[in-house]
Amino acid sequence: MDIKEKMHSGGLYLTTDDALIAEQAKCLEKLYDYNATRPSESRKRELLLQEMFSEIGDGCYIEPPFHANWAGRHVHFGNNIYANFNLTLVDDTHIYVGDCTMFGPNVTVATAGHPILPELREKAYQYNFPVVIGKNCWIGAGAIIEPGITIGDNTVIGAGSVVTRDIPANVVAVGNPCRVLREISDHDREYYFRDRKIDI
Repeated sequence: MDIKEKMHSGGLYLTTDDALIAEQAKCLEKLYDYNATRPSESRKRELLLQEMFSEIGDGCYIEPPFHANWAGRHVHFGNNIYANFNLTLVDDTHIYVGDCTMFGPNVTVATAGHPILPELREKAYQYNFPVVIGKNCWIGAGAIIEPGITIGDNTVIGAGSVVTRDIPANVVAVGNPCRVLREISDHDREYYFRDRKIDI
């Protein structure tokens, strides 16, 4: 199994591989260009994201600064995804995000981990597992999503949550570790925030 196969299959591999470092550096040059764009250069940003990402749908917008280990090389975005400032995608393997999902500021989605055994860590061994986030999710500010996690459609992850296990569809989940608080209900069809009624 070569190093690329290990990267995308959960196997242990060395991040110090010279060819891997060179390939990653080319990706990061584009990420630098993206983060250096002016607010008026929306078309330039759009074109750069198309070059950087594995897949990116229509109507996606990422507020710079944006951080990603591979500049989005292993990221698959659907349509109409919005990410606020300081989205961090540790995209050493694949990250899948469904249509109309929103990321608050300072969200981290990590696919990479390191062994607990110190002797392996000191040699820079790493493993990766993909993350899947469904359609129409809202990932609150400062949330952290760990490797191998799946989050179902329409789910809200509360601000500051640390997602260490899969979260089903159609729920509000919060905390560290993140747990389901409740299902999305008829109450949410009437109120959008506390006692504020939906009037549109």
